[in-house]
Amino acid sequence: MRGSSSILRSKGTHVETVRPEATVLSAAWDLKLKRIGALVVSEDGSTVQGLISERDIVAGLTDHGPQILSMPVGKVMAPATVTCAPEDTLTTVMTRMTRHRARHVPVVDGGRLAGIVSIGDIVKYRVDELELEANVLRDTLAAR
Repeated sequence: MRGSSSILRSKGTHVETVRPEATVLSAAWDLKLKRIGALVVSEDGSTVQGLISERDIVAGLTDHGPQILSMPVGKVMAPATVTCAPEDTLTTVMTRMTRHRARHVPVVDGGRLAGIVSIGDIVKYRVDELELEANVLRDTLAAR
């Protein structure tokens, strides 16, 4: 099975980031407008300090109430403990996602943010791969 770099080749390496001092409300707006599930928290756009997801905002809402919206992202984010490298196999990435219950994993190459892989990206990649295999098998059988 190919690595996370295969997914990045097809989807691109652009990653939406947010600074740790931004408010949770502005992060929530970014998530909604960009139709994404998580933002990488980064001071400079290249180092990963954490991740803020819809899940983190909902959990923060139950802990802090509506005041969370004015809190800085850095107080609510999940520390980015789950990352992967471009050469990590998709099996390795899926195992980390499952073990840590993570839906988004930043791809880090040489200490710098190189992309992000979501569970949706992996599912799409695998479905495309399986469709290709099925088509090859069908063509092989038809040629006989």
